[in-house]
Parts: sequence; structure tokens; C-alpha cells
Amino acid sequence: MFSKVLIANRGEIACRIIKTARRMGIATVAVYSDADRDALHVEMADEAVHIGPPPAAQSYLQIEKIIEACRKTGADAVHPGYGFLSEREAFATALKEAGIIFVGPNPHAIAAMGDKIESKKAAAAAGVSTVPGHLGIIEDGRAAIRIAEEIGYPVMIKASAGGGGKGMRIAYSSAEVEEGFRLARSEAKASFGDDRVFIEKFIVEPRHIEIQVLGDKHGNVIHLGERECSIQRRNQKVIEEAPSPLLDAETRSLMGAQAVALAKAVNYDSAGTVEFVAGQDKSFYFLEMNTRLQVEHPVTELVTGIDLVEQMFRVAAGEKLALKQSDIKLSGWAVESRVYAEDPLRNFLPSIGRLTQYRPPAERREKGVTVRNDTGVFEGGEISLHYDPMIAKLCTHAPTRAGAIAAMSDALDSFAIEGIRHNIPFLAALMQHERWQEGRLSTAFIAEEFPGGFSVSPPQGAVADRLAAVATAIDHIQNQRKRGISGQMVGKPVVFERRRVAVLGDTSFTVEVDEARGEMQVTFLSPEGAPERLVTLTSDWKPGQPVWSGRIHGEPVSMLVHAIANGVVLAHRGAAADIRIYTQREAELARLMPVKSSAALTTALLCPMPGLVRAIEVTEGQEVKAGEALCVVEAMKMENVLRAERDATVKKIRVKPGDTLAVDAVIMDFA
Repeated sequence: MFSKVLIANRGEIACRIIKTARRMGIATVAVYSDADRDALHVEMADEAVHIGPPPAAQSYLQIEKIIEACRKTGADAVHPGYGFLSEREAFATALKEAGIIFVGPNPHAIAAMGDKIESKKAAAAAGVSTVPGHLGIIEDGRAAIRIAEEIGYPVMIKASAGGGGKGMRIAYSSAEVEEGFRLARSEAKASFGDDRVFIEKFIVEPRHIEIQVLGDKHGNVIHLGERECSIQRRNQKVIEEAPSPLLDAETRSLMGAQAVALAKAVNYDSAGTVEFVAGQDKSFYFLEMNTRLQVEHPVTELVTGIDLVEQMFRVAAGEKLALKQSDIKLSGWAVESRVYAEDPLRNFLPSIGRLTQYRPPAERREKGVTVRNDTGVFEGGEISLHYDPMIAKLCTHAPTRAGAIAAMSDALDSFAIEGIRHNIPFLAALMQHERWQEGRLSTAFIAEEFPGGFSVSPPQGAVADRLAAVATAIDHIQNQRKRGISGQMVGKPVVFERRRVAVLGDTSFTVEVDEARGEMQVTFLSPEGAPERLVTLTSDWKPGQPVWSGRIHGEPVSMLVHAIANGVVLAHRGAAADIRIYTQREAELARLMPVKSSAALTTALLCPMPGLVRAIEVTEGQEVKAGEALCVVEAMKMENVLRAERDATVKKIRVKPGDTLAVDAVIMDFA
């Protein structure tokens, strides 16, 4: 076993690799750009080496800088994580020539599988089911349209190099092929330095299922079961789980056998993933092979009990696999939610800034349930414009799928983040979605279930009662503290009013609050003042804490808390509400307060997120129609097309390609 490993990556995956290396007694070296000088992975590693300015092309993608950092620190191995250089044959080859161990597959396997076009040819030769498509070089948009029409719509336009949803578009018509081909090539060039794309048939209602494989340098290859990654947005995975609710034992065995056959065909010797697109009838076709550790590897670790990073270290050091296929048993169910820095209420546009609050749920293993949080950030740290927007990977494991989903719901309800926008409200809503809970999935799930975009659901029924009761309890606790403050005016003693009015949007509840035998009781009253239902709560919540945790009717409950005037914002089980707590007289007066009307529609195009202007698609004086492309803004490695919301005339363009914009910066004015 080598003695020191350099992690050629950043963020949560660098931190996750460091944890296993530390447990195995392997010293670690972090590398960092100017933007990551104070990052968590730098703090966790035994040593750290600066490798350049923030853009990845000038730091994390610089092979020679990584090798020089190895020489400087004496690192005898490099783990690439995922992304960046992890699937670059040139990187593995350069390390080998420098006498440094690459903790990953051999260069031949990377070359064979890293190129999506060549990998499909290799898969077909190995007897693996493949999707109909065109694997040759496509010269221009006209050729792309001709090929798409020969295959039949819909088609998938995909970058040959790389992954992670970059350089990927689905097209249902010739117009969409032309635009998708251009954007896919541009994204592929920017992300991977390779603008080749290919086209294949897009399977209707497809499911994304992948097989985890593990090989050594002695010809042994096994698979560790499957993961389902069908919950995707813009071709990027949002939720993953293991095993898949679609597969039965027979289909799992067939997919696993094909994945192993493909890995053996290219002498694969590390952890890797063979991805398939599956039909609802359990038919499946080879999609691609990722010759690296996957982002979603924790769910496989949770259901198998196998540390994949440890296995990669052992294989790279020349050890034989200590596991046989018959040793692999899947136990329970695991779910992973990717927590992103993005605004789900603004079409999931990226969000950057400082994490003024970052309080993830406690990692634990109790009563058959595991909560795991892989992260690379900390409270007070910054989310940078230059890298992937992932904040954390929250994982839960339980004996059943329903148990893992329930545990995830609880964990999301107690995950507090402030300072930036994030997708936890969306993840929490997904966990409550009936179709998700039933396992009726496809990669079009989000587009189909949220066609108009995402909005937070107003609380209803039992959830509304819970929120109103907790808000009342919080108000009661805060009032108790206020009454205990010294130096108050001398006079009539403050009379505590047990009756309150809880206002949730257009709904009002009249409640009474009492304390008895260590619990708080909130009674909901009818309009006539008669008791209707009782909610009992116990909690040790203190003012200022971002999460209310306790029990309601004896069941454990958590919800996020944010203070506002005369009340709180509470979020629970995918629902959220501003809840105002008034005395009866205050409620009467509040009804008389004027409500601000929404602002008129703007006559300007505002930048919806911090980003870099890639292209301006219109000119001053041009008449545009609703839906027409106006400009392209790049943020966090994704190109976003901003379109006209209504028919208008472009009056003045205020930016140019290459400009860096802040959120809500004016891009152009309309007449």
C-alpha cells in the first residue's frame, strides 16, 4: 500500500476520499485554487498545495501542476475523484510515466470507455444491448437533422467526452436538433475541450439504471448491484437510490452480467459504473460507462457495506479483490438527495454567496436507520461561481424503501441553510410525491410532474395543524422569555393571554395554549370557541435555533424555523408557510392593514443568476416574439438560454459577450 495520496479534486468528493484514507493510515495531500484557499478539503488534508487561479482550466485541469504537487510533497499516488481529470487517459498516462500510482483504471480502459462513441462500439462487440443511433462524427447542424430524421424523433444529442449532463440535449423536431446540436457542441467544448457529439434514439419514459462494477489487476471483476437515477433535471441526477424499484432478481442478474462482460472486455481494474437506459418493461440498453467513482456511490456503499474508495486504494496498490460475486448481498434500501446551490423558485438557476448558516442533520446510525451527509462546505464558507453547485449529498438507509424515504424526509426537515438559495424545499416536496413513493419513475418525472416549474405547496390538513401548533408553541416560548427580561417598566403585571390567532396565508386558526407535565398543548377552537382538536408537543427548542425538533402526539418531528415579524416561517414535509401569531385584538387590526400589490412587469431583461455572458442573440431595434432566444449566460459550467417572456422590441443592449454579471443585472431594455 502506498503511503501518501494526493486528491486531484475539491469539494465533497475530496473530503470523502480523505476520510477513507485517514482511516486506512494513508497521508493526504489536497490541491486548491485561489477560490478554494479556505475550503474544507484543504483544512482536512495533511498537506495542501496551491495550483492556480479559480478557473478549472487554469488549476484543477492542469496535469503538470498536479504532477509537480506530487513531486513537491512526495505523494506516491493520486485519486482523481469524479469530474475534472478523472476520465482523462492523458492524465493516467502522465502519472504512470512519472512513476505515480493512478487510483483508477488503466489508460486503455479509460480510452475505450471514456469516449461514448467508442464505448458503444466496444459494448456491441462484447454482446451488450445498445440503443439505436449514429456513432460517427457529425459535421454540422444539417447533418444532425438528417441523422435525427433517419433515427426517428425524439433523439438525444450527446457530447462524446465527459458526463454530468453537460453537452446533452433532447430534441423532438428539426428546429430543436439544430439548436441542441449547437449548444451541445459549445458546452462540450467548454467543459471537456472536445466538441464531438453523437445522436441516438431517445427511449420514451426511460429509466436510468446503472451497475456498479469493481475489478482488480488480476482479471477479477464483480458487480455490486444497481442504482436507479431516474429523478433528473436538465439531464443531471437529483435523487438516486439503491436498489431500483423496477428490477427483479432476474433482470438485475442479466444487467450485472453484461456490465461485468463489458468491464472484462477492456481489462477494467478499478471501481466503475456501467449505465443503462431501461424501459418500463425492464428492457435495457447500454448508455455509457463512467471510468471513475460516481457521485452517487454512497447508496451502493450503504446497501452493500463496502467502502468503494477503500477498494479503489487496494486495487491500485495491486491487491486482489477479497470479494467474490457470491459475497455481494444487498441489504435494505438507500436514498441520496443532492443538495444544490440553486433557486428552485426561479427555474433552478444557480445561486452563489456565503453560507451564513449551514447546519446539516447529525450523521447517525440508530434503530436500523442511517443518516449520512457527504459535504465539502462549512458555515461561513462561500459557494463559488466557478465550480459545480453541489453543497452536499444527503443519504439515508433503512430496511425498506418506505423507511429510507421517511428517514430522508426527516433529515431534509432538519437541514438548515441560509445565505444562498438551495433546493431543499424541492427535495422535501419530492419525498412526499405519491408517484415517487410508489416507484413509478422515469427520467421525465420532474418535467411531467412540475410542468410549470416548482412552487412551495401551502400546508393543508394535518401538516397545517402541525405548523400552526409549532408556531404557537414558539410564540409562547418567546413570550415567556420576554416576560423574564429584567428592567421592564413597573406597573400593571403583564397578563398572559392563552388564546391566540395563527394566520397561514388566507387561513386563520383560533387556538389556546397550555403547559402541563412537561408538554405543551395547543387546542384548536371552532368559530364559536368550542374545542375541536388538540395537538400535544414536547421539545427543548430555544429561541434562535434554526430547527424545531420534538414530538407531536409522541411522534418525532422536525421543521425549519426562520423568524419574521409577528411570527415564523416554518417548512415541513415539502410545505412551507409564513405564520403570524396574534392576540385576538392584534388579529382584528391586522385585517385592516393594506396589502402591497405586486410590481408591474419589468421592461428589461434581468440576469436571473450570477454568470458570464456567452452570446447575445439579438440586436437593438429587433422585434422578438415570446419564447425567442435573447442571450446565453453561463453559470457553474452550464449554458442557460434566456428567452423573451412576451413580444417586444429590443431598445438597448447593455452588455456584451465576456461580461460577468451579478444577479438582477440589466442585460437589455425593451420598448
